[in-house]
Amino acid sequence: MTKETWRFIDSGNCSPSYNMALDEALLDWHSEGKIPPTIRFYGWDPATLSVGYFQKVEKEINMDAVKEHGLGFVRRPTGGRGVLHDKELTYSVIVSEEHPEMPKTVTEAYRVISEGILKGFQGLGLEAYFAVPRTAEEREGLKNPRSAVCFDAPSWYELVVEGRKVAGSAQTRQKGVILQHGSILLDLDEDMLFSLFKYPSERVKERMQKAFKNKAVAMNEISSKRITMDMAKEAFKKGFEDGLDIHLEPYELSEEETQYVEQLAKTRYESDEWNFKR
Repeated sequence: MTKETWRFIDSGNCSPSYNMALDEALLDWHSEGKIPPTIRFYGWDPATLSVGYFQKVEKEINMDAVKEHGLGFVRRPTGGRGVLHDKELTYSVIVSEEHPEMPKTVTEAYRVISEGILKGFQGLGLEAYFAVPRTAEEREGLKNPRSAVCFDAPSWYELVVEGRKVAGSAQTRQKGVILQHGSILLDLDEDMLFSLFKYPSERVKERMQKAFKNKAVAMNEISSKRITMDMAKEAFKKGFEDGLDIHLEPYELSEEETQYVEQLAKTRYESDEWNFKR
């Protein structure tokens, strides 16, 4: 049987507003039947703090630190918590809710899509597996996250290696389309990450940062070999093909498509109304 062909876009390092605009545009184009299901890889220039759709910036984010570190800043169209996009491979998956291989529930669709990421880690020689919250307390913690930092707690079917989270993802469903995007960490600057959030006191910050070390880890901290961006891209592209049983065909945006994305980036994702509205 021939495998279904999905589109594959490697857009390289882009501005925070362009990255979010392109994900949104792909969702729209797919909902309109203009493009097939799509997987995209990207990076960030400059390194960026993104916040979840529902986060309150004023209450949770130290914008002075964001500026001091020269970081970009953007609000995602997906939920979840703050993510520092720095030394990572970011991916997005755009596929119809009606796709025959996509389960109806968010959690199960998440597991199916994340199968590609699982295979990518395994291809790099890392023993990754899905975290499934076991206790009532763990499940309750997912509903009521106390931390503004995304990598602080494994969610349902989050990917972990040696008990620590190695990839964080978020999902939204709009116009009959699933958009899931997430971060696969190659390296992580913990001190920078923890400087970007507000805490009740310095003691609380220190305690949370200490606890964080037991919960999240970057690939190069646990890999026996140094994993480069090129190695990661190759492994995860193959991982998605194997995990979702698809063929990925590379695609470059047309000039017209690029202009549309740039316009959306400017009007929505560079506007204070969008980024600071909550």
